[in-house]
Amino acid sequence: MKNSNYYAILMAGGVGSRFWPVSTEAFPKQFHDMLGTGDTLIQKTFNRLAHLIPKENIFILTNERYNDLVFEQLPEVTKRQVVLEPAMRNTAPCILYASLKIQKENPDAVMIVAPSDHWIEDENKFTENVQQAFDYCAENDALMTLGITPTFPNTGYGYIEFDNASAEAIKTVNQFREKPDYETAKTFIAKGNFLWNAGIFMWSAKSVVEAFKNNQPDLYALFENGIGVYNTDSEDDFIRDNYKKAENISVDYAIMEKSNNVFVIAAEFDWNDLGTWGSLYDKLDKDNSGNAVVNARTLTEDASGNMIRTKNDKVVVVDGLQDYIIVDKDEVLLIYPKSKEQDIKQVLQKVKNKFGNHLG
Repeated sequence: MKNSNYYAILMAGGVGSRFWPVSTEAFPKQFHDMLGTGDTLIQKTFNRLAHLIPKENIFILTNERYNDLVFEQLPEVTKRQVVLEPAMRNTAPCILYASLKIQKENPDAVMIVAPSDHWIEDENKFTENVQQAFDYCAENDALMTLGITPTFPNTGYGYIEFDNASAEAIKTVNQFREKPDYETAKTFIAKGNFLWNAGIFMWSAKSVVEAFKNNQPDLYALFENGIGVYNTDSEDDFIRDNYKKAENISVDYAIMEKSNNVFVIAAEFDWNDLGTWGSLYDKLDKDNSGNAVVNARTLTEDASGNMIRTKNDKVVVVDGLQDYIIVDKDEVLLIYPKSKEQDIKQVLQKVKNKFGNHLG
């Protein structure tokens, strides 16, 4: 029997524009089977959380335009579990809103906030780390995060600097650090008390609501006004009228960087945030020439290091290309250097400007 005080907020509102043309505003990456496993990313995340958390206590936090996609892909969830944002306002407003709903339903709740698009291989280790955090948060006023032990000086992630004085697995966080340049990232790794910030958080409903109350009084007041209607038929009207008034702010800025009761556990599982085609390439099996292939049949000559993805088992012939992203979807074919993958957002905007918004 799973613990009825355990809850999850599954974050599924992002657009994932660096995975264009597969990921679009109308159908973003969390609703695609990016890895070719038979499950979409949101399905994999839901099932991973359900190892520990009762399925009925997993809340899906997403933009209202993705409501139908959520119910199509997670048919076991109910309307109660789908928390819809009527406007894009970053992570702090939606986490506060969902936390107040959960606290009203169960004042003893402890919860995890987890993105829907992460790749985690060892799900048992993930469950053990979350259980460890829940045990601590149930007894202590703590804001907990899972950090990832760095494997190289990555400049694409924020870092968590922790106090290394204790031998305990749960460490006190000294400060959060912005995405560094390469030289700074090298110094972080050399010091040995830095972790990548994975954006996975655990806390009790009481602790997170208190943190918002103390650090974001205006935001707290806005959503606290709805306490009387949360989990009732009047909730939708309140949110539609008030959500757009919320400040556009991340949960890191809003409470984590301002609080003095923040702790971190170094994750014991392999992790990838699947933010780009290159990060997906890293996690896929490769052919003998180092090409990663999803949903395609390939004939390759003098072609290596490529990320190749099509729909419906298309035959793809590649000759003389190294380290390219080759993605075929409907009326778009992308052939683009992996080394420039961070520019795909800008390319998407140029495509929209020239050919129309329906392509993105």
